[in-house]
Amino acid sequence: MNEPLLIMLTFVQGTGTLAPLIFIFFHVVRQFIFIPVIMVCMAGGILFGSVLGTLYSMIGLLLLSALFYFCIRKMPSAYKKLLKIKNKWFGRYAKMTVGQIAILRLIPFFHYHLLNLCLLERRPDFKGFMKGAFATNLPVAFFYTVFGEFITHFTPTISVIILLALLMLVYILREKMSTVAWHEFFSQQKETNKACS
Repeated sequence: MNEPLLIMLTFVQGTGTLAPLIFIFFHVVRQFIFIPVIMVCMAGGILFGSVLGTLYSMIGLLLLSALFYFCIRKMPSAYKKLLKIKNKWFGRYAKMTVGQIAILRLIPFFHYHLLNLCLLERRPDFKGFMKGAFATNLPVAFFYTVFGEFITHFTPTISVIILLALLMLVYILREKMSTVAWHEFFSQQKETNKACS
């Protein structure tokens, strides 16, 4: 575990009854000290056990998702940056399904807020977004809280097999067709024709 996380664990253990609130708050601020979501979920399992650790992680992750929903539109540069990364990784017209987002959240190196952006494109209203956030955060909170101690003992071969299985699930759960607006399709066609001539 990295140093800021160990400091957080020690601090939270010493706070007694305020420990759950501080842990939930830590989920919201952990992005500013570059601690991955999975590490905080694992710490929740160590501190509070599987059931309470999952519950507190879910509350923290839902608060973080709600904060993202209200703040991302007020930060156009961050929105454009995330959109550019999303277009580069998944394609301009790809819309991730909720199942794909849930599985991608289980893969440690995927950017949490990039997946929030994909969810926002799928469900732009707040109620739908929060339902999607609940559905996509539950697997990561449960899996890494309950199985966190076992994951650290996996061999590299087992880790690669699990990663490949998750990526295969992302492919299987993809949306089978994408819709391109008429004017966008033909504007791209004109750009291609200009480049060729």
